[in-house]
Amino acid sequence: MIESFFLSLAQLGDRAFLRVLAKSLALTLVLLALVGAGLAYGARWVTTDVFVLGDDAGTLAVIATVIVAIGLAWLLFRIVAIAVIGLFADEVVEAVEAKHYPAALATARPVPLGRSLAMSGKSVLRAVAVNLFFVPLYLLLLATGIGTAAVFFVVNGWLLGRDLSDMVAARHLPPAAMPAERRASGGRRFLLGLVGTGLLLIPFVNFVAPLIGAAMATHGFHRRRGKGGGNA
Repeated sequence: MIESFFLSLAQLGDRAFLRVLAKSLALTLVLLALVGAGLAYGARWVTTDVFVLGDDAGTLAVIATVIVAIGLAWLLFRIVAIAVIGLFADEVVEAVEAKHYPAALATARPVPLGRSLAMSGKSVLRAVAVNLFFVPLYLLLLATGIGTAAVFFVVNGWLLGRDLSDMVAARHLPPAAMPAERRASGGRRFLLGLVGTGLLLIPFVNFVAPLIGAAMATHGFHRRRGKGGGNA
């Protein structure tokens, strides 16, 4: 895992990585901005049109909503960023395979856009549903000071490890083979997810964390299956 991390880090300057970084960051920020703008518009409409509280109240509602939206953006960044990177994951995985695993690249099948969209959508729904399920536990552990953060870290590490690994496996396995692959690589996926979640918590590093995670997942997948070659 340590070697995979440094190999992934060393490849961040590749043109393929930089292209995906630019596209994924732009799309992530646009989506978060649209959500924020929609919330602000909704708050103003409810305040001024539904409750008829006047423009001043509407302005205050917008300001409050923007503050809340910024907080939500921080919480939702992981979900949105991973969903977005899923759309461009093929480019990252292909770049890693071209450099380190040419034999595996020769047999890879690009993931169709429809399957990428479906996987990204399921990733978002799964992350929201699982975290909502754990909300009572998050609240219960608030009194411990660290319990909520620890459980959140573990839960989202598990989710992230699955998402990142599936991005790679989808290029080499049919959908029917994915469950068996998840069971066989559970420990590695979980460790990968914990590393990725940790990187997502670090300011500025979180921008490239999905790229590093996707690259690490590629190394993990091929090394576990023994498909090396080239510069591996």
